[in-house]
Amino acid sequence: MKIAVLIKEVPDTGEDRLLDLETGLADRAASEVVLDEIGERTLEVALKHADANPGTDITVLTMGPESVQATLRKALAMGAADAVHINDEELLGADLVLTAQVLAAALRRGNYDLILAGNMSTDGSAGMLPVMLAELLDLPAATSLSSVDIADGAISGLRELDGAAAKVSAPLPAVASITEALPDARFPNFKGIMAAKKKPIESLSLADLGVEALPADTARSIMVSVAQRPPRTAGTIVTDDGEAGNALAEFLVKNNLV
Repeated sequence: MKIAVLIKEVPDTGEDRLLDLETGLADRAASEVVLDEIGERTLEVALKHADANPGTDITVLTMGPESVQATLRKALAMGAADAVHINDEELLGADLVLTAQVLAAALRRGNYDLILAGNMSTDGSAGMLPVMLAELLDLPAATSLSSVDIADGAISGLRELDGAAAKVSAPLPAVASITEALPDARFPNFKGIMAAKKKPIESLSLADLGVEALPADTARSIMVSVAQRPPRTAGTIVTDDGEAGNALAEFLVKNNLV
């Protein structure tokens, strides 16, 4: 089985993240960039399947600048066999539609049995990419899985909803996405780190994929506005002078909280 795992380099969630108010893009110079945690968990799903099923080949795939090489090497050290890096200056600030078209073009080259992704990244948090890829690749999609089972030519799992859970399955080849309910990823060991230095990373450009980026002034989607998050204000303080209960009840009613 051939599995492609989509990963992404994102600003560290442990630090303050800022938006460039001119472009609306994340200011990556303002914080350290790391392998997205949901990407690590997604890779762990593939690695666990490979542990139990010899002959499984895992490729990690990402789109980003040259700095992504370090992220790819970490994924290779965790156990992926090889990597694909899509790197092109015209992709700076690419929207979801262009990103999906580029990733789909790269995935078509691999003839993968299963494409795994996180349900949403911690920077954009759009949550749309897995289903967009399924549409472009004409594949079934099993999305937002909190458990995963890959067997008998299909992928299945639970999709947890508000107050309920749905059993989801799709025949392979397919696209699937997972949530943070899945286990934490393994840590790369010394052997894996050394082996990762020799594993291949294929670098692709838009020309290699046959995809054209539209000019910046004709983007496929348009950001209407972006603004700095307002500073946190002090909360309402109720002093208990015997009427605190009534004051609290009035506050809850006034703010439509009861």
